Amino acid sequence: MLDSTTAAAAAGTWKLGDLTVNRVGFGAMRLTGTAPFDMGAPSDRERSIHVLRRAVDLGVNHIDTAAFYFSSLRSANELINRALAPYPDDLVIVTKVWPGRNTSGEWWWATPEQLRGQVEENLRQLGRDHLDVVNLRVPPSRRSGSIAEHFGALAGLRDAGLVRHLGVSNVTPEQLAEARAIAPVVCVQNPYGIGAPAEDQEFVRACGEQGVAFVPFFAIAGAGREAGASGTDSETVLAVARAHGVTPAQVRLAWILQQGPHVLAIPGTSDPEHLAANVAAGALRLSDDDMALLAGDHLARQPGPAR
Repeated sequence: MLDSTTAAAAAGTWKLGDLTVNRVGFGAMRLTGTAPFDMGAPSDRERSIHVLRRAVDLGVNHIDTAAFYFSSLRSANELINRALAPYPDDLVIVTKVWPGRNTSGEWWWATPEQLRGQVEENLRQLGRDHLDVVNLRVPPSRRSGSIAEHFGALAGLRDAGLVRHLGVSNVTPEQLAEARAIAPVVCVQNPYGIGAPAEDQEFVRACGEQGVAFVPFFAIAGAGREAGASGTDSETVLAVARAHGVTPAQVRLAWILQQGPHVLAIPGTSDPEHLAANVAAGALRLSDDDMALLAGDHLARQPGPAR
């Protein structure tokens, strides 16, 4: 059984450029309401503020957010501002641009020239003069295309002092290489978790070799994505959880953190108890046998050759 007060520092640290963060962070997507990307039912404001303050109390100093995380009454950035400003000196806030949502919640995608407006929107909502890290979040339609024009515009904002460090999200290895040829990249944010295909696992390893942090999203939710975990964990994940007296979500987070010292976790929740459990997962160490079981379970669930 993990101690629910275990600090985020239990998993160790990594540097995003010159900014040191604990490897267990917090994702703000689920703070705003019942559905991250539609108006849904707004969250309880005071509860969300409590969760953010409790996260910092537990040692979280890496918060992932975006201006497009909002419901009808709640904005993740404004909740962060209300809960945590004046910000602790060691707190690193990471946001992302390229996607946007209008006031009705409809999506739009910025041109390179519009990225400055998106950066300034994040600055205004967070009440900051510069952003610690900004990820260029690549749209699904551009997964095989060039990102040079957009990333170059973002690099210009870094040169202007609005942004301290740059990252990329939802990218291919080729797009990462393209971005790194333009400006330093401190992190990659891609979907990743137990059961990820071999090419994704190789990309994680490659990021480590390049000194780039890998920050997976949907590490707990898996195929549930924005809707959250489906509750259909495999028997292997359940067995490993029972053996350690922990939850399947904690096993998934521990597995993520054991993929390499450069791999960070940003689980999100609006529930204080889930928050404490997520942070405590940073102290869980899976054995070699556990990792082999989880790897074998993944292989067993892969489709066989066509007949």
